[in-house]
Amino acid sequence: YRLPPGAVQSEQGGFPFHLLIGMVLTVLIVVTICGNVIVCLAVSFNRKLRSLTNCFIVSLAITDLLLGLLVLPFSAIYELTREWHFGPTLCNIYISLDVMLCTASILNLFMISIDRYYAITAPLRYTQLVTPLRVAVAMFVIWVVSLMVSFLPIHLGWNTNGTGVQNTGLNNSLVCKLAVNAEYGLVDALLTFYLPLVVMCITYYRIFRIAREQAKRISHATCCKASSPALLTVKEHKATVTLAAVLGAFIICWFPYFTVFTYRGMKGDKVDDTSQSIVLWLGYANSALNPILYAALNRDFRTAYQRLFHCRRVGPLSRSTPLTPTHLPHSRRALSSEAPGSISHPPPTSSNVVGPGSTEALGLVHAKAAGQTG
Repeated sequence: YRLPPGAVQSEQGGFPFHLLIGMVLTVLIVVTICGNVIVCLAVSFNRKLRSLTNCFIVSLAITDLLLGLLVLPFSAIYELTREWHFGPTLCNIYISLDVMLCTASILNLFMISIDRYYAITAPLRYTQLVTPLRVAVAMFVIWVVSLMVSFLPIHLGWNTNGTGVQNTGLNNSLVCKLAVNAEYGLVDALLTFYLPLVVMCITYYRIFRIAREQAKRISHATCCKASSPALLTVKEHKATVTLAAVLGAFIICWFPYFTVFTYRGMKGDKVDDTSQSIVLWLGYANSALNPILYAALNRDFRTAYQRLFHCRRVGPLSRSTPLTPTHLPHSRRALSSEAPGSISHPPPTSSNVVGPGSTEALGLVHAKAAGQTG
């Protein structure tokens, strides 16, 4: 949330260094904007993706898109020039937007993990657990919490050490930074990162365990097929890699920032400017990765992307869609719905579970549901 002045020094390489940093930041901003625009377009032009399950994916994409449009360009300018030329009022609005959108992005990731947990652990009750009303309430909570930790404390001076509203009355009006006191640092970090992180770790661990258990059960049920053990091993490996990528990216991108953020609140601004700048942009990078981790890894989104760019005509069971164990006859009832999370259909199935841990491997979980309905 905070971009320290002087993070890029001319002594660190002069113009070539500034040019390199500028190119890297520009690429990051363009990838963030384009990636999230593609997610929104894919949902807009594909009825199959317009479901409750994908509400959080779209909300995440819109949040990250707004971050790329309203915050990152100003952050890049400030990073390169080391000066704020837009006045203290716009400075605090910019910082508030930064905090609000980053918080909303993280909380959307948190809600996606909860949604996937219910889809995997309770597939037969998913449509009863995840309803339009509950999704709307979750969205409302996301933005209320995001506003409460951004615009409210920043414009009332609750985040400062008794010095009033930040960035006002400063001798150097070219400085624009987020003030952090002990109370604000702890509450913000716990509420918007550490607690969601713990819950996400638990839910993804549970999802992975259930996927492994169901893989073993299906392996025994299909032991007569020579290729099934190898196929299930591949699927289990895919699930492991996907879950590790999703959770690993989130931790790598945001844990350093919130560690520094909490330390600043407890000890003051005793972290060098370069380190603060690095952890800040590392957090921003998560918004560029989200379209890949939470959309492109899902088969239905990949199909929508291919159709969007007219790469080739792709059907639900084309060669680009790998055949999974859930396409076998014994689990065909669990695959009767093509729209994940749709109210009028059964809960999300293996082939179209959206979000973290949503590769085809996790579809092994729903073979149990098929057996129960059979």
